[in-house]
Amino acid sequence: MTSSLTLDAEGPARLVLAIAVADGLAAEETLAITQDGVPLEVAELSDAHGTRLHEVDVTAGRVEVRYSARVEGRGEPAPVDELDDVRYRRPSRYCESDTLAAVAAAEFAGLGMDDLLPAVSSWVGTQLAYDGSSTDPTGGAVATLLSRRGVCRDFAHLVVALLRALGVPARVVAVYAPGLEPMDFHAVAEALVEGRWLVVDATTLAPRASLVRIATGRDAADTAFLTTIGEAVRMVRMEVTATADALPDEDVRTPVALG
Repeated sequence: MTSSLTLDAEGPARLVLAIAVADGLAAEETLAITQDGVPLEVAELSDAHGTRLHEVDVTAGRVEVRYSARVEGRGEPAPVDELDDVRYRRPSRYCESDTLAAVAAAEFAGLGMDDLLPAVSSWVGTQLAYDGSSTDPTGGAVATLLSRRGVCRDFAHLVVALLRALGVPARVVAVYAPGLEPMDFHAVAEALVEGRWLVVDATTLAPRASLVRIATGRDAADTAFLTTIGEAVRMVRMEVTATADALPDEDVRTPVALG
């Protein structure tokens, strides 16, 4: 897994990056951040669900971020916190489950849990067109449903909102995704079913069993790969790669838990 970012800072700013694989997954990894060729001191912060944030202070100038990791096998399934069942039922900034309650009830009434996840995944996948030029960074699940198009985060937000509206705790996960085309950071949903967090990816753009967790939270507000505090910071270039020795077969009806 690798990610490379080139940024231009207009003045003093703090960068908070969520690009490292989640805690305990990397067998080997490196992270280097430089400004105008000079290495910068980086602090690591621990966020919820094993999310690792890297914080660095910059001044005006060109910033280069280089990260790489090697992951062997699969980690343990995500633990279930005693508050997860409450926290991830609530509406959030980009997942307006209360607004979509009537839609969810009309489309998925009467489905048992074995059928619900693949039904929601397939419904969202057929209702939305994947369009890399269409996403609105301030729009949530309702706007996505109205426009009928979006990118991976929009698909994930709509899945999460519908599941929460149906009483299923759900959240968004940022991942590295071997097999994804075009390659980028990827976003999927996780649903809490019978004590396990199961992956739902309505885009079907990469095998769920190959995904590697980066950040986990209520929605994109908790899982952004870059947060800036201070002066403006402009993205100049970004490149993400994720490869696997072999890509597993994918069947949306087979439950998959992220390791």
